[in-house]
Parts: sequence; C-alpha cells; structure tokens
Amino acid sequence: MDMAKGLPGRIRRLLSPAAAAAGILLTLTGCTAEGRTPPSGDAAAVIAPGRPGEEARTLSPEEAARSRPDDSPNAADRAYMRHMVEHHEQAIRMTALAPDRASKDAVRRLAERISAAQAPEIAVMRAWLARHPGPVGAGADGGHDHGAMPGMATEQQLKELEAARGADFDRLFLTLMTRHHEGALTMAGEVLKGGNNAAVEELANEVVATQSAEIHRMRAMG
Repeated sequence: MDMAKGLPGRIRRLLSPAAAAAGILLTLTGCTAEGRTPPSGDAAAVIAPGRPGEEARTLSPEEAARSRPDDSPNAADRAYMRHMVEHHEQAIRMTALAPDRASKDAVRRLAERISAAQAPEIAVMRAWLARHPGPVGAGADGGHDHGAMPGMATEQQLKELEAARGADFDRLFLTLMTRHHEGALTMAGEVLKGGNNAAVEELANEVVATQSAEIHRMRAMG
C-alpha cells in the first residue's frame, strides 16, 4: 500500500527527488517562454518565473541549476526528521488503544484521524532520511534523551493509559495527546528557525497546521 496516498500534495512532494524544482522552474522540451522553438541541438529551455510585474527569464539547464537556492539539509533538518519519526510512533501507539477503551465516539474518531495522518507522515520522513543520511556518524543522536523530547509521554503514563477504560481513558488520552501535540509544535518551531531544507519546512508547517487544529478540538472535547 502507498502510505503517502491521501497526504496533502505538498507533503507527497517529499517523496519525489525532482519535486523541489517543480514549483520554481518549468522545463520546456520544445519551445521557449515566447512559444518559439529553440535552435536545433539546443538543450531544453527552462523558464524561471519573474517577480510580480517582471517577465519570466529563459535559462539554460546549467543556469537554472545555478539559480536554485541551496536548501541542502543541515543537522537540524536531520535531527527533526529522526525525532519526529519516534514522536509520531508514540502517538500511533496511543491511538491504537482507543477503539477498545474509549467511551466516546468522538475520542475514537479523533484517534483514528490522528493515526491516519501520522502513519503516512512516518513513511515520508523515513523516505527522506534514506535519501539524506548525512555524513558518517551524523545519524547518532549525540546522547539525546528521547524521553525528553517535548510532549513525549513516559512509559508509566503509557501503562496508565493502557490500563484505563471508559471516561478515565478519554480524559487521560486527551490530556496526554494534547501535550504530545504541543510538543510537536515546539519541535516544528525549532526546525523552522534552524533548518535549511524546503521539504522539511513544508512538513513542519503541515504538522503545525494539522496538530494546532487537533489541539483546539481536543481542548473543546475535554
């Protein structure tokens, strides 16, 4: 199954190595911006859209490559993607308990929506990490304590959630998941300040938009 199917288009683009250029440069195989056919033997023309009020420029592939901004992943990008995989995995572990334990249909539906959104994002983040492993040794967390990641529930809290039933489960689930989402917003804010990769920025912005709305919903339910 394609785990990325159903994701917003800007998130699915994380799985396409050629995606970064698609929104900026349009490659033409047979004509220029003015509709003229390039001279025989010329490489495909590339149109670089101008700023508002400015005309588009026709560039050679080499010029287009040089004009693209450098969004090479940095340490902040890689750390965010590694840590968010684990952050999302814990959220899915929590949502998996809801069908048999929650007393409210609204809580079960919320858990289902969270799982449906975050499982494909995990696949996207793992695919990104496979393409951008970084220098040898860069995958290490440098002693980072995963339990200290913002919003992560402790093992004791997870055991309490697993043991809870009915209204007690609903209340504890909403409390822990709200805190979990708030931690995800903190992590997204950090990478938006310190990261450099456009694809990571798009994912972080998507996390902010989705989880902010879910926090509002959970607070209203609580």
